[in-house]
Amino acid sequence: MDIIRKNVKYIIAGLLPALLIYFIFVLYPIVRSFIYGFYDWNGLSEPIYTGLNNFKIILTDEVFWQSFKNNIFIVLFSIFGQVPIGLILAVILSRNIKGAGFFRTAFFIPMMLSTVVVGLLWSTILNSQVGIINSILEAIGLEELTQNWLGDPKLAMLSICAVIVWQCFGYYMIIFLAAIQNIPEEILEAADIDGAGELKKLTNIILPMLWPTVMTAVVLCISGSMRSFDLVFVMTGGGPANATELMATYMYNKTFAIYQYGYGSAVSLVISVISFGLIIISRSLMSRNLSD
Repeated sequence: MDIIRKNVKYIIAGLLPALLIYFIFVLYPIVRSFIYGFYDWNGLSEPIYTGLNNFKIILTDEVFWQSFKNNIFIVLFSIFGQVPIGLILAVILSRNIKGAGFFRTAFFIPMMLSTVVVGLLWSTILNSQVGIINSILEAIGLEELTQNWLGDPKLAMLSICAVIVWQCFGYYMIIFLAAIQNIPEEILEAADIDGAGELKKLTNIILPMLWPTVMTAVVLCISGSMRSFDLVFVMTGGGPANATELMATYMYNKTFAIYQYGYGSAVSLVISVISFGLIIISRSLMSRNLSD
């Protein structure tokens, strides 16, 4: 602490340039964007203050509510898909089993790929005409199971969610692996001495000690799902018939397709409020379960 106090001027001088750049290019645009949510502005003309008019339009727009439902669907699919799969794989691969290092790398690789690349890859795989999924089904005599995976409104959202889980579960696997490795060996050894089996150690020791990490993973799932854009934009563009429209793609279309910058800013503010609310609710529920 004495060293920090003696060098506080140098510390501030070192941090100031980075903080200044962050403020100019990140914080200031965010604040300005929220302010423009109360204006009618096309990006070129003089902004006209309209108060809460943009928000009234949002709340009465059926496409927005469809995008909201789709976002919630992705949030739930991600929480109950990515987190459990990542946790199960982390528990398995934390053992000294043959090839564990290879599988850790293999499961994490999709997370390292560009989301645009993943979207293009799976758009080809799921293509109803030349996609490998339908080709395999036809080759093994299951033509009746072939589907228009991205063109059918009933299947498009499920297909998108499956790709999201495939890409991201390895990220949570690594998080849980790190948390498991931080569990003191003495606790597990004491459980072995007491005759606890693997299942009891998992349910009574490992999972309770991982609960704070699970809470963090859920928050990351919510924030990531509410920001989903590029994968959907590449694979479906929000179609067919708004079946995969998300709030982010809705905002993009309103802002950059028809130049309603004020309205798009209002949508971004609504997305931020909803995301923050979901995170607060989830942490409250999970903290209550932890205390119980």
